[in-house]
Amino acid sequence: IEQWLQATYPQLRQRARKHGAKIYFLDETGFSSEPNLRRTYGLKGTTPVVKTTGQRQKVNVISAVSAQGAFWCQVYTHTLKQRSFIEFLQEFMSRRREKVFLVLDSHPAHIANSVKEYVQSTQGKLELHFLPPYAPELNPDEFVWNYLKGTGVARKPLRKHESLQERVEADLAKLKGDRKLLRSFFKAESVVYASD
Repeated sequence: IEQWLQATYPQLRQRARKHGAKIYFLDETGFSSEPNLRRTYGLKGTTPVVKTTGQRQKVNVISAVSAQGAFWCQVYTHTLKQRSFIEFLQEFMSRRREKVFLVLDSHPAHIANSVKEYVQSTQGKLELHFLPPYAPELNPDEFVWNYLKGTGVARKPLRKHESLQERVEADLAKLKGDRKLLRSFFKAESVVYASD
């Protein structure tokens, strides 16, 4: 971690400036319709009860965020495998004109040989850079998930027949339009090293 903070990332930032590249941090997470409340309240001596629909839905999201407040995301319902990860990278890169340095963890789908081949096929337009193992706190995209899980479905459970995917997509669209909030995720102590 110290090597990443003191040498690896500063060198990456310097190279990005030299080549006009944008640095994005990527991560994935899952959302569930089952309530996962952080705080609640009730009358003294009475256990609080949270009413839910009882329906179980799950969706996954992959996203990338930059210190300038740029945000890209995709919602999916399948397990992340190397083929789908390549498709996500292709979609992400189709919207980029500049060179991209993508910082991510070492999930098996991220380090697959087929992913390396795809990255090589971009002829230097995309580079993958891996965070130290077991250091999710160094990824600002973790704060995106922390925020969404704390303010979205967890705070307001789904209504009967409401779609989790539609709710998550609406929350993501709202977040995408708030560049100031997205930039604020880079002010957390563990990721301030990545702020510009």
